[in-house]
Amino acid sequence: MSGGTIFDKIIAKEIPADIVYEDELSLAFKDINPQAPVHVLIIPKKHIATINDIEESDRELIGHLYVVAARLAQQYGFAKDGYRVVMNCNEDGGQSVYHIHLHLLAGVTMGWPPFANNKPKQVG
Repeated sequence: MSGGTIFDKIIAKEIPADIVYEDELSLAFKDINPQAPVHVLIIPKKHIATINDIEESDRELIGHLYVVAARLAQQYGFAKDGYRVVMNCNEDGGQSVYHIHLHLLAGVTMGWPPFANNKPKQVG
């Protein structure tokens, strides 16, 4: 799979990533520029550029990404304390890679604006 986004290349194992979860539909790996003590990106293996490109037929896939997020929250031990899951859309929404992905963020007390309280927590 040449071309495509950096995420397509990670899926194809053309470039390395610190993968923490993989199944037939999705892949999760640690963000190389973490914004919290735990910052994992959860991506579908199917290329969908933005939230605007999600179709009705993608409903189960998108739900699956959230199931993976909850599973990882349990695995890392922060499900009870809480975490944030974010999906950005387009440039003004903060999207920098045009392959939809969830940001799973934890290990810090999150307020609004994001990370205003910024009290690091111990995570597993």
